[in-house]
Amino acid sequence: MEDAAPRPGRFRLRAALVLALLLLAGPTPAATATESAAEAEASPPGTVVLLHGLGRSERSMRYLERRLGSEGYRVENLGYASTEEDPEALLAHLDFHFQRCCRDAVRVHFVTHSLGGILARAYLAERRPPNLGRMVMLAPPNHGSVWVDRYGELPLFERVLGPTAASLGTDAESLPQQLEAPHYELGVLAGSRNLMLPWRSGDTHDGAVAVESAKVAGMADFRVLPETHISIKRDRRAADEVVHFLRHGCFATPDSEPSFEAGARGPAPGTLSGHPTP
Repeated sequence: MEDAAPRPGRFRLRAALVLALLLLAGPTPAATATESAAEAEASPPGTVVLLHGLGRSERSMRYLERRLGSEGYRVENLGYASTEEDPEALLAHLDFHFQRCCRDAVRVHFVTHSLGGILARAYLAERRPPNLGRMVMLAPPNHGSVWVDRYGELPLFERVLGPTAASLGTDAESLPQQLEAPHYELGVLAGSRNLMLPWRSGDTHDGAVAVESAKVAGMADFRVLPETHISIKRDRRAADEVVHFLRHGCFATPDSEPSFEAGARGPAPGTLSGHPTP
């Protein structure tokens, strides 16, 4: 004998009971995970201001711009006339663009190369935005440049590189030496590889900035990569470290000295070196 078919009324009652139980129990773990991912995607991790080095333009930071954009950051790749204006004019230019692009952002980070890091430090020493996040400096001459000490008084030097380059010496009155220690989370990446002839003295350098000159009191983390002054801003490992620091306040790789290549030597310990070009 065949089983009797379920009554339509009883089926609807059971379905209503199951639906009520699901609603009372709340969303399933899979649904919660999906909603959390959607919320994270809708709330980007912040805005990043990119600042290039001396004699360069925003095009030199395009690799980092694309990488940070792919990580969900809103990126402002700012250009400035690095070889034409003095530091005061460049800082006013930076402030104008910062107020336009980033004043109302939830959180603003800085990622810089060479001179861009000195300008960012000078800017943040005078103005601390309430939405300030973290900063990563690539190959910064944080203690000035011996190249400026040697050649900065030549008429051709300032004519070619501009008044800001002439202010980057190692004396106590230079722009880098006048800056206070950072009051924000700062990570520094230095290069250890160069394609130039060895410097006569002993520090490792990237062809323009010595490793010791890149360091600054108050930095939260420091790493050395086997890259040149130019290539470090286009290096995948450097980009990985930038992203990790912006997210976590520290770099990803262990704090260990890299294997330096022959000829990657710089000024004697205790001397300060910097960058004739970024």
